[in-house]
Amino acid sequence: MIASEGEHSHHHASPDTARGRLAIAFGITSVIVLAQALGSVVTGSLALLTDTAHALVDASGLLVALIAATMMLRPASSQRTWGFARIEVLAALAQATLLIVVGAYTAIEGISRLTEPPEVPSGELLAFGVIGLIANIAAILVLAGGKNSSLNMRAAFLEVLNDALGSLGVITAALVIQFTGFQQADALAGLFIAALIMPRAFRILRATVHILMEYTPQGVDLDQVREHILALDHVQDVHDLHASAIGSNLPVISAHVVVSEECFESAHALRILEDVHLCVRTHFPVAIEHATIQLESPSVHEREAAGSLHT
Repeated sequence: MIASEGEHSHHHASPDTARGRLAIAFGITSVIVLAQALGSVVTGSLALLTDTAHALVDASGLLVALIAATMMLRPASSQRTWGFARIEVLAALAQATLLIVVGAYTAIEGISRLTEPPEVPSGELLAFGVIGLIANIAAILVLAGGKNSSLNMRAAFLEVLNDALGSLGVITAALVIQFTGFQQADALAGLFIAALIMPRAFRILRATVHILMEYTPQGVDLDQVREHILALDHVQDVHDLHASAIGSNLPVISAHVVVSEECFESAHALRILEDVHLCVRTHFPVAIEHATIQLESPSVHEREAAGSLHT
C-alpha cells in the first residue's frame, strides 16, 4: 500500500493576499463612513443613513479582510497544518452576515417611511451622495486589480461596488426631491440599496457555506475524476474519493486506488501514482495541485472492505 501527496502540498497560503489594496480601500471607506454619517445626521435621510450603514459594513469587512489576508501569510505548523488558509472564508461569512442584517433593517425602515416620509434637504443630500460616490470609485479602482485573487478579495470588491451603486441611489433621490418635491424618493432609494445588498450577501453566504461544509468544489465532477482514474492502466477500482476546498483557491482531493498485485512487485505502482497526480492536475477545469492518493492491492482492499484494517 503506497500513499502520496501532491508535490505542491506545502504551499498552503495564497501568494496574492493583496494586503496593500485592502489597506488603501479600508482607509478610503473609513472616510466615506465618517462623511456619510455626518450627512445622515444633517439631512435625516434614510437613503444616506442606509448607505452609511452599508459603508460601515464595507469598512468592517475590509478590516476583517485585511486581518485575514495578513494571518493567511503565517506559516503552517503541526497544530495548524493548513496555516490560516480558511480564515478568508470565515471573514467572507462575517461580511455576508453583516450585509444581511443591514439589508433587512433597510427594507423594514424603508417601507415604513413610504407612508410617512420625513422632509429631507435635497442640496445637502446631493453633496454627501457625490462625496460618497467619488470615494467609492477610488476604492473600486484600488481593489479591481485583485478582485479575482480570492473569495475574500472578491467579497470586498463587490461590497465597495454595491456601495457605489448605493451612492448613485442617494444622488438620484436628492435630484428627484429637489426637482419634484417627492419626499418618498429617499425611502425608495433606501429600498433600492437594500435590494442591492441582499442578493449579493446570500451569494457570498452560499459560497462560504459550500466551503465550510466541504462540498465538492465548483468545477470538479467526481464522477469524471473516477472515470479518468479508472481509465489508467492497471487501475482496478477507485473508492473513498473525496474533494473539498480549504480556501477559495485551494481545492484538495483524496482517493484510494486499487491496482494489480504485480504493480507493487515491479515498482510500476510509482508510475501509476504519478499518472493519477497528473490526471487530477491537468485533465479538469479546476487544477487540483494537492492530492492525497493511496494505492492498494486487491487483497488489501478486500481486507479493508471487510473492516479488518480499520476498526
